[in-house]
Amino acid sequence: MNRTEYMKHLARRLKRLPKEDFNRAMDYFNEYFDEAGPENEAQAIEDLGTPEAAADAIVMDLAIASTKAPEKNMKRGLKNIWIGILGIFAAPIAIPLALAGVAVIAAIVICLLAVVFCVIVCAAAFAAGSVFGFVGSVILLFGSFSNGLVNLGIFTFCIGLAILVIWGAAIFGRWSINAIARGMSAVIGGKRNEKK
Repeated sequence: MNRTEYMKHLARRLKRLPKEDFNRAMDYFNEYFDEAGPENEAQAIEDLGTPEAAADAIVMDLAIASTKAPEKNMKRGLKNIWIGILGIFAAPIAIPLALAGVAVIAAIVICLLAVVFCVIVCAAAFAAGSVFGFVGSVILLFGSFSNGLVNLGIFTFCIGLAILVIWGAAIFGRWSINAIARGMSAVIGGKRNEKK
Protein backbone atom coordinates (compact mmCIF):
# COMPACT_ATOMS: atom_id res chain seq x y z
CA MET A 1 0.00 0.00 0.00
CA ASN A 2 1.31 3.43 -0.88
CA ARG A 3 0.41 6.91 0.38
CA THR A 4 -2.30 7.49 -2.24
CA GLU A 5 -4.07 4.22 -1.47
CA TYR A 6 -3.73 4.81 2.27
CA MET A 7 -5.26 8.29 2.00
CA LYS A 8 -8.07 6.99 -0.24
CA HIS A 9 -8.99 4.28 2.30
CA LEU A 10 -8.73 6.78 5.14
CA ALA A 11 -10.96 9.32 3.35
CA ARG A 12 -13.56 6.63 2.70
CA ARG A 13 -13.64 5.74 6.41
CA LEU A 14 -13.84 9.37 7.56
CA LYS A 15 -16.29 10.71 4.96
CA ARG A 16 -19.22 10.82 7.43
CA LEU A 17 -17.43 13.24 9.75
CA PRO A 18 -18.42 16.91 9.66
CA LYS A 19 -16.47 18.72 6.93
CA GLU A 20 -14.17 20.73 9.22
CA ASP A 21 -13.20 17.64 11.23
CA PHE A 22 -12.70 15.61 8.05
CA ASN A 23 -10.43 18.31 6.56
CA ARG A 24 -8.45 18.62 9.80
CA ALA A 25 -7.85 14.86 9.95
CA MET A 26 -6.86 14.62 6.29
CA ASP A 27 -4.50 17.60 6.66
CA TYR A 28 -2.85 15.92 9.66
CA PHE A 29 -2.16 12.72 7.71
CA ASN A 30 -0.94 14.63 4.64
CA GLU A 31 1.47 16.60 6.83
CA TYR A 32 2.64 13.37 8.46
CA PHE A 33 3.46 11.86 5.06
CA ASP A 34 5.06 15.12 3.87
CA GLU A 35 7.35 15.20 6.90
CA ALA A 36 8.26 11.54 6.46
CA GLY A 37 9.11 12.08 2.80
CA PRO A 38 8.72 9.66 -0.11
CA GLU A 39 11.69 7.55 0.98
CA ASN A 40 10.11 6.83 4.41
CA GLU A 41 6.54 6.33 3.13
CA ALA A 42 6.44 2.62 3.99
CA GLN A 43 7.71 3.29 7.52
CA ALA A 44 5.12 6.07 7.99
CA ILE A 45 2.33 3.68 6.92
CA GLU A 46 3.63 1.07 9.34
CA ASP A 47 3.77 3.64 12.17
CA LEU A 48 0.24 4.87 11.46
CA GLY A 49 -1.28 1.39 11.26
CA THR A 50 -4.10 0.41 8.96
CA PRO A 51 -6.34 3.16 7.60
CA GLU A 52 -9.29 1.53 9.37
CA ALA A 53 -7.57 1.59 12.77
CA ALA A 54 -6.37 5.17 12.24
CA ALA A 55 -9.88 6.30 11.21
CA ASP A 56 -11.47 4.57 14.20
CA ALA A 57 -8.98 6.23 16.55
CA ILE A 58 -9.71 9.65 15.06
CA VAL A 59 -13.48 9.20 15.33
CA MET A 60 -13.23 8.05 18.94
CA ASP A 61 -10.88 10.91 19.85
CA LEU A 62 -13.27 13.41 18.23
CA ALA A 63 -16.25 11.89 20.04
CA ILE A 64 -14.54 12.19 23.40
CA ALA A 65 -13.11 15.66 22.72
CA SER A 66 -16.39 17.06 21.39
CA THR A 67 -18.15 16.51 24.70
CA LYS A 68 -15.56 17.97 27.06
CA ALA A 69 -17.19 21.44 27.14
CA PRO A 70 -20.93 22.10 26.79
CA GLU A 71 -21.84 23.64 23.47
CA LYS A 72 -23.45 27.06 23.20
CA ASN A 73 -25.77 26.22 20.33
CA MET A 74 -27.98 23.29 19.44
CA LYS A 75 -26.45 22.75 15.99
CA ARG A 76 -23.03 22.09 17.51
CA GLY A 77 -24.61 19.81 20.12
CA LEU A 78 -26.30 17.76 17.40
CA LYS A 79 -22.97 17.56 15.59
CA ASN A 80 -21.45 16.15 18.78
CA ILE A 81 -24.18 13.53 18.98
CA TRP A 82 -23.47 12.54 15.36
CA ILE A 83 -19.75 12.20 16.12
CA GLY A 84 -20.70 10.13 19.18
CA ILE A 85 -22.76 7.79 17.02
CA LEU A 86 -19.83 7.41 14.64
CA GLY A 87 -17.63 6.73 17.66
CA ILE A 88 -19.93 3.94 18.81
CA PHE A 89 -19.60 2.32 15.40
CA ALA A 90 -15.82 2.70 15.59
CA ALA A 91 -15.70 0.96 18.97
CA PRO A 92 -14.88 -2.77 18.95
CA ILE A 93 -18.36 -4.02 19.85
CA ALA A 94 -20.86 -6.21 18.07
CA ILE A 95 -22.72 -4.41 15.29
CA PRO A 96 -26.19 -5.48 16.52
CA LEU A 97 -25.42 -4.03 19.93
CA ALA A 98 -24.22 -0.81 18.32
CA LEU A 99 -27.35 -0.58 16.18
CA ALA A 100 -29.56 -1.14 19.22
CA GLY A 101 -27.67 1.55 21.12
CA VAL A 102 -28.00 4.00 18.26
CA ALA A 103 -31.74 3.24 17.99
CA VAL A 104 -32.23 3.87 21.72
CA ILE A 105 -30.22 7.09 21.60
CA ALA A 106 -32.11 8.27 18.51
CA ALA A 107 -35.45 7.51 20.21
CA ILE A 108 -34.42 9.44 23.31
CA VAL A 109 -33.21 12.41 21.27
CA ILE A 110 -36.38 12.45 19.16
CA CYS A 111 -38.60 12.23 22.25
CA LEU A 112 -36.73 15.02 24.04
CA LEU A 113 -36.78 17.28 21.01
CA ALA A 114 -40.49 16.53 20.46
CA VAL A 115 -41.30 17.44 24.07
CA VAL A 116 -39.27 20.65 23.84
CA PHE A 117 -40.89 21.53 20.51
CA CYS A 118 -44.41 20.90 21.86
CA VAL A 119 -43.77 22.99 24.96
CA ILE A 120 -42.42 25.85 22.86
CA VAL A 121 -45.35 25.70 20.41
CA CYS A 122 -47.91 25.57 23.23
CA ALA A 123 -46.24 28.45 25.04
CA ALA A 124 -46.09 30.47 21.80
CA ALA A 125 -49.80 29.84 21.20
CA PHE A 126 -50.52 30.82 24.81
CA ALA A 127 -48.47 34.00 24.33
CA ALA A 128 -50.27 34.83 21.09
CA GLY A 129 -53.66 34.36 22.77
CA SER A 130 -52.47 36.48 25.68
CA VAL A 131 -51.44 39.28 23.32
CA PHE A 132 -54.97 39.32 21.83
CA GLY A 133 -56.38 39.30 25.38
CA PHE A 134 -54.08 42.17 26.27
CA VAL A 135 -55.33 44.21 23.32
CA GLY A 136 -58.92 43.37 24.29
CA SER A 137 -58.18 44.46 27.87
CA VAL A 138 -56.92 47.82 26.63
CA ILE A 139 -60.16 48.27 24.68
CA LEU A 140 -62.16 47.15 27.75
CA LEU A 141 -60.48 49.90 29.80
CA PHE A 142 -62.66 52.44 27.98
CA GLY A 143 -65.89 50.57 28.80
CA SER A 144 -65.25 49.37 32.36
CA PHE A 145 -62.02 50.63 33.82
CA SER A 146 -61.84 48.14 36.73
CA ASN A 147 -62.60 45.07 34.55
CA GLY A 148 -60.15 46.26 31.90
CA LEU A 149 -57.43 46.78 34.51
CA VAL A 150 -57.92 43.30 36.02
CA ASN A 151 -57.85 41.68 32.56
CA LEU A 152 -54.81 43.76 31.62
CA GLY A 153 -52.94 42.42 34.66
CA ILE A 154 -53.98 38.82 33.97
CA PHE A 155 -52.93 38.90 30.33
CA THR A 156 -49.65 40.69 31.10
CA PHE A 157 -48.87 37.91 33.58
CA CYS A 158 -49.77 35.29 30.95
CA ILE A 159 -47.44 36.86 28.37
CA GLY A 160 -44.58 36.87 30.91
CA LEU A 161 -45.30 33.27 31.89
CA ALA A 162 -45.30 32.16 28.24
CA ILE A 163 -41.96 33.88 27.62
CA LEU A 164 -40.52 32.19 30.71
CA VAL A 165 -41.76 28.76 29.57
CA ILE A 166 -40.28 29.23 26.06
CA TRP A 167 -36.95 30.30 27.56
CA GLY A 168 -36.95 27.34 29.98
CA ALA A 169 -37.79 24.87 27.22
CA ALA A 170 -34.94 26.18 25.07
CA ILE A 171 -32.49 25.83 27.96
CA PHE A 172 -33.79 22.33 28.71
CA GLY A 173 -33.36 21.38 25.04
CA ARG A 174 -29.75 22.57 24.99
CA TRP A 175 -29.03 20.82 28.30
CA SER A 176 -30.58 17.59 27.00
CA ILE A 177 -28.43 17.60 23.85
CA ASN A 178 -25.27 18.20 25.90
CA ALA A 179 -26.23 15.50 28.44
CA ILE A 180 -26.75 12.96 25.68
CA ALA A 181 -23.43 13.91 24.08
CA ARG A 182 -21.62 13.56 27.45
CA GLY A 183 -23.26 10.18 28.04
CA MET A 184 -22.16 8.95 24.64
CA SER A 185 -18.66 10.18 25.38
CA ALA A 186 -18.62 8.16 28.60
CA VAL A 187 -19.79 5.05 26.74
CA ILE A 188 -17.21 5.52 24.00
CA GLY A 189 -14.47 6.31 26.53
CA GLY A 190 -15.30 3.12 28.44
CA LYS A 191 -15.24 1.02 25.27
CA ARG A 192 -11.94 2.58 24.25
CA ASN A 193 -10.39 1.74 27.61
CA GLU A 194 -11.59 -1.86 27.20
CA LYS A 195 -9.93 -1.97 23.77
CA LYS A 196 -6.55 -1.00 25.23
